[in-house]
Amino acid sequence: MKLQLFTSLLPLALVTILHADDLTPRPSIGEIVLLDPSANAVLDKDAQVEVLVSGLDWSEGPVWIPKGPDQPDGGGFVVFSDVPQNHVLKWREGEGSSVFLKPSGYTGLAPYSREPGSNGLTLNAKGELVSCEHGDRRVSVMTRGGGKRTLVDNFGGKRFNSPNDCCFDKAGNLYLTDPPYGLPKGPQDKETRELEWNGVYRVTPDGKVTLLTKEMTFPNGIALSPDEKTLYVAQSDSKAALWKAFPLNADGALGASRVLADATPLVGKHRGSPDGMKVDVEGRVWATGPGGVHIMTPDGKLLARIDTKMACGNCCFGGDDGSWLYICSDAFFVRVKTKTKGNGLRGPK
Repeated sequence: MKLQLFTSLLPLALVTILHADDLTPRPSIGEIVLLDPSANAVLDKDAQVEVLVSGLDWSEGPVWIPKGPDQPDGGGFVVFSDVPQNHVLKWREGEGSSVFLKPSGYTGLAPYSREPGSNGLTLNAKGELVSCEHGDRRVSVMTRGGGKRTLVDNFGGKRFNSPNDCCFDKAGNLYLTDPPYGLPKGPQDKETRELEWNGVYRVTPDGKVTLLTKEMTFPNGIALSPDEKTLYVAQSDSKAALWKAFPLNADGALGASRVLADATPLVGKHRGSPDGMKVDVEGRVWATGPGGVHIMTPDGKLLARIDTKMACGNCCFGGDDGSWLYICSDAFFVRVKTKTKGNGLRGPK
């Protein structure tokens, strides 16, 4: 009965029901759009976009928690943010979803903004959860004892706008984006914000913060190539909806950017904007944007799209073998089986 009620709320063209031969029957949405023959090597055209959780406000920032004795509840599950609800949810096969962390990004008592919670999540090399927090305007780490400590919350003594997404390199440097979406008045906020730009930053293990670039209007998702020579950054701007690739120099500075791909022509035709992204073991970029998750080569050639028919916030690879792609798609949390694996853990040891 619950399954029938859920599917009645979706456009019928978007929904198929997994048959009884599936051990866990679930509704599925959207479609796989293969645009290049080489896409068959990474994604099956008949792959199902399985709905795992519904009824969310705005899902974001998923990360897979691997199995291990030091992980909460033994690991083997995925966590993701519901930004407006100010909590992080946990989903594990056979158990479903539950609240993992609340509050997740804002610890104040008074109402703050419509997006106060955590956004992007990742792990450091210790397996600790690292969160980009909108309301508290910081990047935090959850220690083994269960408490949080601040990794970084300002540049030059001025508070960040609302850290959105982040990733680590092997040396333990943290790369983060800082658009204004979590401020009380969002991009129009001139009273609360302390930095005039929306920056991309690098934070060393000893806490030194460097502004890498402020050339992007609304920097959002961020990821590194497997060889760590390229930094990818999404720009969630409807007038210039694109992804950029920056050469990453040995000293940590960025070289001149190039446009990896421009999705501006798709804005208005499809839901969504360039947002979160991940990279697989062979360097392909899996980036959420207009029309779902765009799968691109390192030079920007579009191979396929996972089109959920709604805006997608972010994605991550996970599962015991790393081949499931988990996608935050507006009010839904979904997954797709791929033929590749995520690029792996980043963080300080």
